[in-house]
Amino acid sequence: MAVKRAAVEAEPVLWRIGEVAKLTGVTTRTLRYCEELGLLQPASRTDGGERIYGAGDVRRVTRIREWQELLGFSLDEVKAVLSTGDVDVLDRVHFELRDSEVSLSRRRALLDEAIAANDQLVGRLEDTLARIRALRDERAAIALRLRKNRAELGVDAGY
Repeated sequence: MAVKRAAVEAEPVLWRIGEVAKLTGVTTRTLRYCEELGLLQPASRTDGGERIYGAGDVRRVTRIREWQELLGFSLDEVKAVLSTGDVDVLDRVHFELRDSEVSLSRRRALLDEAIAANDQLVGRLEDTLARIRALRDERAAIALRLRKNRAELGVDAGY
């Protein structure tokens, strides 16, 4: 019985597109659009063509959504970050490190690879944050000029 239970537990969990939409808080349309942009590929499809997603896909959708919400990234900007491969490297390393059979030397190599990929990703995020700060500063300067111009016009007697 223990062998059967272990085999069942080892089976990957798969979700249909509607289930992933509910789990991640996005629409099925968004998931299809992410696929169209190359941001996401379903783990497989049913014989009827329905998209089937795995845990890694759900993590990826969650990451995309976080970058959109937290950093204000558009899907194109998310695609630019993901296309560098660093995130894929980190996901692959994470998955491989979960294997208890991986040798100590391989674990070291994987961790070195993850550190390099993560450092590159952090660098890109720092660049993005610098661009966001510059945009914020530009908009704040414009707001000051607009307020100054408005104040120079004085009070409108018609109001």
